[in-house]
Amino acid sequence: MTTRILPAVGDPDAARAVSTLLSQLPDAEPAPPVTDSTQLVDTLARLAAASLDELPEVVLVHERIGPVPALELVREVALRFPAVGVVLITGDAGPVLFSAAMDSGARGLVTLPLGYEELASRVQAAAQWSAGVRRHLGTGPDQGTGTGGTVVTVAGAKGGVGTTVTAVHLALAARASGRSVALVDMDLQNGDVASYLDVQFRRSVADLAAITDISHRVLQDAVFVHETGLSLLLSPAEGERGEEVTDRAARQVVSALRGRHEVVVVDCGSRLDGANAAVIEMADTALLVTTPDVVAVRAAKRTVRMWERLQVRKAEETVTLVNRQHRSSEIQPPLVQKITGTRVAGVSVPAHFKELQAVVDAGRLHELDAKSTVKQALWTLAGELGLVHASRAAGAGQPGKQLARTGDRGSLGLRRRTGGR
Repeated sequence: MTTRILPAVGDPDAARAVSTLLSQLPDAEPAPPVTDSTQLVDTLARLAAASLDELPEVVLVHERIGPVPALELVREVALRFPAVGVVLITGDAGPVLFSAAMDSGARGLVTLPLGYEELASRVQAAAQWSAGVRRHLGTGPDQGTGTGGTVVTVAGAKGGVGTTVTAVHLALAARASGRSVALVDMDLQNGDVASYLDVQFRRSVADLAAITDISHRVLQDAVFVHETGLSLLLSPAEGERGEEVTDRAARQVVSALRGRHEVVVVDCGSRLDGANAAVIEMADTALLVTTPDVVAVRAAKRTVRMWERLQVRKAEETVTLVNRQHRSSEIQPPLVQKITGTRVAGVSVPAHFKELQAVVDAGRLHELDAKSTVKQALWTLAGELGLVHASRAAGAGQPGKQLARTGDRGSLGLRRRTGGR
């Protein structure tokens, strides 16, 4: 059996050494090395979206890969792609690292400098394990792709541009189409998701920060199930507890949620810290919300440039939403796209705050009238981002039928505009 191997090595010299040894392994089919953690996860996600059979049996992760640290990358790959055997390449083969690597989900360690016998042995063992897992997962249809749910982050160019309203309604639209949805408030010091949805709950994302293995039961204890069906993971009531949520904890929490929900929407607020940066980096879609005024658009440009400098997100991989748009605004979406270098969403949200004021003041944002132009625009955006399960929304007897029954036309408006896709 041919063993497909995908190395993740950032250093060019180390990549050449790994490729040379892999080419000598019998029945091995090594792929060209990927150079960073983002490229690795994106490559695996693309292959998994096609078929489980497209995934490599073995992934090699070099200890100096970045920007995500090697052990955290091992953990993410193991959680999202459980049919792939991960082997860590490291210069430290001590018991502490070995134990940490096994806890993260690695199937073995290869020590530096690389030796043929050790590499062949670890690759073979990981490939045999992967083959066994795939035989087990192959007993049912559509199982084992391991990609988990779709993660969408919503960040604000600055405070007050409508980040939380956008995040909440993207989650509500996905839920109305029949999908299981988690809404995470990662605005750790000033989160308002609980206020917008009239929720009082003592658990928060900070309670998961110190847990190294988030089980289903642990996650259930921290999540509040809202009357709309959304699973809410709230920000801590005491803002200072937000410092407990590290970038590693944030990745682990979001990975655990995406493994149990079809859609995970994360409200990142307008402040960038380690936790938010980690989630934005691992997201399938990063949405940046701005308003059509000079101050907000400049802030959006600064945010995009900062994400690029910190290797969090490239400008072309970011989607910008223009909120509170009016025909008379001097700044229109094409100009925002030109200034920020991002892709601007095909829909803009109109400047009709009066439609929102009553439900915002009452903490009942989920009860916004279906005829609201703001709601229709945000639900259309959910369709544009692929969060709305169209087949379920149209199916009789499915929970998503509520989308059509209540007169919410978000997905229908998108369908007319894009030719029914």
